[in-house]
Amino acid sequence: QVHLVESGGGLVQAGGSLRLSCAASGRTFSILYMGWFRQAPGKEREFVADISSSGRSTRYADSVKGRFTISRDNAKNTVYLQMNSLKPEDTAVYYCAADLARRIKDYSDYSRIDYWGQGTQVTVSS
Repeated sequence: QVHLVESGGGLVQAGGSLRLSCAASGRTFSILYMGWFRQAPGKEREFVADISSSGRSTRYADSVKGRFTISRDNAKNTVYLQMNSLKPEDTAVYYCAADLARRIKDYSDYSRIDYWGQGTQVTVSS
């Protein structure tokens, strides 16, 4: 079992930055594929970014490419999402996800992803 706890959300003005963290416990972090999703009110959960277990490979949704950066520190059992140039449309609850078998972005059915955090709210004001 893996327990994921997100932090770092909050209220920020458009153009500002936030860094989200997701701390994992319960299993060897370095073998986990990690990723971030978000869900805005009235919308479906959408993929934001993922990272390989080693951290050498990252992928992003087109909507955040060039503005967001996912990274991980396997020594600290933590994955990060650095969010720059934030826009009001980035407002959502952001969720951390982890999987033992596959890269997060490779899932078409998100319910099959092994582990989820509880989410952290990000609000971007215009």
